Amino acid sequence: MTNEKVIMLIEAKIQPQHRAELVEAARQYLPLVRAESGVEAFYLTVRKDDPNTFVFYEIYRSQAAQDFHLQQEFTKKFLAVLKSAQAGERVRTNLVELMISVS
Repeated sequence: MTNEKVIMLIEAKIQPQHRAELVEAARQYLPLVRAESGVEAFYLTVRKDDPNTFVFYEIYRSQAAQDFHLQQEFTKKFLAVLKSAQAGERVRTNLVELMISVS
């Protein structure tokens, strides 16, 4: 379905010496992302047991909304900073919403 939400959980282990740079890049990036009309949720967290593992939780209204997000210059800029700060490959988990009727 083209209108199905895109829900992702992404973990990225960050080199400690690049953490401050990434946090500053995120400070500039997050308000721009959250202002996009197709973004329903976008959270940047860190693991409680490892503050150098960043965990992104992202929900886009549709695949088209995520595609739009990825085309933005501010997204490309942030992803370049993230890539240079990483200590390895990102782990991406694609999720689907569990539809449960609640009475």
